[in-house]
Amino acid sequence: MKTERLFAAAAVALLLVAGVVALGVPGVIADTDRVTRPGPVTVEEVTVAPGEVRGGTADLRLLTRIDHSGEPTPNVTVRFRAYGADSGLLVDEQTVDLGEVTGDRSRPVNGTLRVSREGGYVLETTVFRDGERRDQQSREVSGVAALTPPYARSAVAFSDGTALPALSVAVDEADENQTRLRVTASLENGGDDASGDLRVEFRLRQAESNLQAGAASQQVGAIPAGRTGEATATVAVPSGYNYYVDAVLYRDNVVIDTARSVANLDPQERISADETVRDVAFDVEDFEQADARQDQEPTPAAATETATPGFGPPVALVAVLVTATVVVRRR
Repeated sequence: MKTERLFAAAAVALLLVAGVVALGVPGVIADTDRVTRPGPVTVEEVTVAPGEVRGGTADLRLLTRIDHSGEPTPNVTVRFRAYGADSGLLVDEQTVDLGEVTGDRSRPVNGTLRVSREGGYVLETTVFRDGERRDQQSREVSGVAALTPPYARSAVAFSDGTALPALSVAVDEADENQTRLRVTASLENGGDDASGDLRVEFRLRQAESNLQAGAASQQVGAIPAGRTGEATATVAVPSGYNYYVDAVLYRDNVVIDTARSVANLDPQERISADETVRDVAFDVEDFEQADARQDQEPTPAAATETATPGFGPPVALVAVLVTATVVVRRR
């Protein structure tokens, strides 16, 4: 009997020591949830750049970096969306499947959205894990109309200055019924190469009725890089009226630039070109950064409590004590 009691006491002591070690030494009881928990994925940065530009639409390229740390994260996707800034309507959408993301690093993910060359847009980038949103960033773009398609790009434009105006109008001949006006357009080549295949069309409209009173067209010779050229035409119009003088610059029948002046032939009333110039540029700005990050690592205490429901260290110690009591009673 004494030998059996000694064995029982030794067993109880061993079980008590095991329970104390389990409570005092972290990591003895495995935190299964913490080991297998997927690492967080976040949208680190979003850069917007213009892509291919066409007559009615333009591509906006979203250059994004997705950040990852911790354990491998499966089923990661990135969704790009474009909404109308005024209407809020969805314009275009693209989804990129990244599959499993591993390593403590950021990786580039690029998308392309096609929008109309009118108005502004809100561009939204969202990263998902297993179909659940984990993080999101938004940017707003405006001035998409300022993006020019390749066929309409030209380094040649009408001059923009007081000393050398875009259009100048002079009277060649005049009588009571008809006046011949000499219209000269000044053109500047701000590019690196000589220009070619250019044409200027002049149109004169009577101010009160807005009816076209005369028109002329003139081919433009090659203008060297950094130089100024001219195009001159003569147009006959009825005397005694005021006229708006419009000039349109074409290259291969595509409008490149426009200019306006006036011809005041009515001695009792004058008009002005009344030009309003507004510079429009493609612009990208921060609009919103919605923090939907739900992948933050839990604190060690919280992780231990939820590692294995019903089998934490306190429950293990109780089980040890119950087992020891049963063994002693049986002996």
